[in-house]
Amino acid sequence: MPSEARQSSKDIPDDEGPYLLVIVDAEEEFDWATFSSTATAVRSMKAQEKAQRLFAEYHVKPTYVVDFPVASQAEGYRPLQEFLADGACHIGAQLHPWVNPPIEEQIGEHNSFPCNLPPALELEKLRRLTGEIEANLRVKPIVYRAGRYGAGPNTAEILTSLGYQIDCSVLPWTDLRPGHGPDFRRSGNKPYWFGRELNILEIPVTVAFLGLLAPVGATIYPHIAAPIGRSLKLQAIAARLRLLDRIRLTPEGISLSEAKRLTWSLLQRERHRIFVLSYHSPSLEPGNTPYVRSHADLTSFLSWIKEYLAFFFHEVGGKPATPQSIRERLLQLHQPPPPGGGLSPRDLVNGSLPNPRVHSIER
Repeated sequence: MPSEARQSSKDIPDDEGPYLLVIVDAEEEFDWATFSSTATAVRSMKAQEKAQRLFAEYHVKPTYVVDFPVASQAEGYRPLQEFLADGACHIGAQLHPWVNPPIEEQIGEHNSFPCNLPPALELEKLRRLTGEIEANLRVKPIVYRAGRYGAGPNTAEILTSLGYQIDCSVLPWTDLRPGHGPDFRRSGNKPYWFGRELNILEIPVTVAFLGLLAPVGATIYPHIAAPIGRSLKLQAIAARLRLLDRIRLTPEGISLSEAKRLTWSLLQRERHRIFVLSYHSPSLEPGNTPYVRSHADLTSFLSWIKEYLAFFFHEVGGKPATPQSIRERLLQLHQPPPPGGGLSPRDLVNGSLPNPRVHSIER
């Protein structure tokens, strides 16, 4: 491809899509308040069929980003083998360091973020996870999500060395530093190319601002989410007064009405074309997560998914997509920019926007 074509910045047209991707964090059941290398049960993986039937109605192929307990235990990977045999899903990788060998680090909140590990250990853990996925699911994963959204300065080199093409670890407008994680307060929803060769596609989690101040949310939120803002409880006050609230596209803790408002807001205010719906696999079995404690909660959870899919595809007029199909489409529209000082996901945080070497692929 000629260099001038590689440098083009042709976006997804406004009359194309919008597209919906479903990315499921396929993981073990564990107490979210603690981290243990022995909490590796994956019984809830058999429950994924409940949501899978809903996705099939709308020709949605979810991407299950599986961690080591799911990839290494038959109880975890066999349900996914069945979905794969039907061509009904895709498989990616998710690194939970505390249950992923080799476990050489001290287990705890700080090291639960892959980006806080020594680079060699982060690489070796993902290498072993990738091998386990290839051995038991017979696919080579090219989609990655860092556990707890813990992408950092070494992520790009590690993904490149292992053949990954897509990352989904960025959580926009969110500061994870109080728990020792990355700072994504200045990261938006727009995908971008990163890495030494600028050939890895970042597809961020879909997050939007709602409320009276939503049009200027990107400017205001980093301030109220700063340490002094948190000490004054400005985030909670702004949300309670419906001035400004940060909403993620998920059935976990977000109402259906909020998800719909989020969607319309991004469509109308930002002409957003790529939406990512996410949740954790243990939520499909009562008692595993704070979001589904009972069978009634599970019924509501599945109803949320069904109704949102109907809303997105019927009312919005959207189309199903996968991380792979989005990457292929964007490559058709324009090649990644030529090499020259590529970026890691963490280069987008800590106030580094705007940066001329971050090449957005969406308006």
